[in-house]
Amino acid sequence: MIIDNTVLEKLEKLSMLKIENEKKEELASQLTEILSYVENLTELDTNGLDTSFSTLSGGTPLREDEATLTPEISKDIFVHTPNVENDFFIVPKIIT
Repeated sequence: MIIDNTVLEKLEKLSMLKIENEKKEELASQLTEILSYVENLTELDTNGLDTSFSTLSGGTPLREDEATLTPEISKDIFVHTPNVENDFFIVPKIIT
């Protein structure tokens, strides 16, 4: 798949990111290269693999899920987004 200006503008709108005009061509090229790499994965024969296949013996190592209260983290994140309301991201409606 080739990323052209139309697709890039749609991605820019959906992600609510502003991409500088001088960087659009480079970014489109990089995204096209990434998608080409991912398309190579379709060539792998995965018919004989279990859906829970893992290359790690014993499965994925887990850590304890411990809740922490650090309100400054959300403030640091929300500083970088244009639309926030009540600690939620406001994004464009994509389903009509």
